[in-house]
Amino acid sequence: MFLAHKLEQSALDINLIAGGSIIVQYVTRFPRQKILSFKYTHLGNCSISIVRIKISGFFKLAMGGSAVASSDKKLGESILVERRRALITGASSGIGRATALAFAQSGVDVALVSRNEDKLTAVALSAKSAGVEAKAYAVDLSVVEKTQQKIQNVISDFGDVDILVNCAGMGYTANLSETPLSDWQQVIDLNVTSVFQCIMAVLPGMRDRTTGTIINIVSIAARQAFPNWGAYCVSKAGLLALSQTLAQEERAHGIRVTAICPGAVNTELWDTESVHANFDRSTMLTPEIVAQSILYTALLPPQAVVDELTLMPSAGVL
Repeated sequence: MFLAHKLEQSALDINLIAGGSIIVQYVTRFPRQKILSFKYTHLGNCSISIVRIKISGFFKLAMGGSAVASSDKKLGESILVERRRALITGASSGIGRATALAFAQSGVDVALVSRNEDKLTAVALSAKSAGVEAKAYAVDLSVVEKTQQKIQNVISDFGDVDILVNCAGMGYTANLSETPLSDWQQVIDLNVTSVFQCIMAVLPGMRDRTTGTIINIVSIAARQAFPNWGAYCVSKAGLLALSQTLAQEERAHGIRVTAICPGAVNTELWDTESVHANFDRSTMLTPEIVAQSILYTALLPPQAVVDELTLMPSAGVL
């Protein structure tokens, strides 16, 4: 079903049955003509959601079979589109970047956190092209004593978030007997403690609203130890335990917690100075595959949760 309008100011109320989706495509007039689009999927537990949309210029609504439209709003009336909002760490590259773009393409507003400001800004621009709000925040999560306050500052600027996706982390290879304490602490700080601090920043707001989703990107290394990856395996096992404990404690507050445990993923991790390993990266998972699993988990109806998801390359453990 398609509805097309060419009005200077127009608004539609879309009555969307749970599970229904709309894709909104529209042409901007200023500063230049550009086609934008976003997708909204109603995943609430109520049967009907009224999605209010206001766009200037020509637009077209492509609606799923369960969506019904009526243009009963007066022209010029102030109308808002209510969308989910997510904060994603490690969003400048790899799984974090792919997740940011997947969320944006599904109509989720995104706050993007990473150390690399230039790459992060580029991701934010790509996300905005999907028609959502996307803002970049340069934060060094390895400075764990400042992480909670930095993330609270992000929320103060961006607004409350419904979804937290902790993608930031690092790889590290060395025999345990050859791992300096400083390296050990660096891996634990970024892979576990910074995640804990990000969670502490969003948790009060989620508790106040009695809703929220926290997704931690763990690894199969949390459950299967690998020689020469000792500090990394320990950090991921700790992150899995953190996720499981948090899920038990926060379920009563309406907060869902998911641990995503992927196998080898072809990301920049393999090119970093702290990782010395040589695998066939062509058989690894792609960041986009993992991102789709994260998106699916995040957009489940609130009465459902994936506690833990193991996602492996079809080639198995590399």
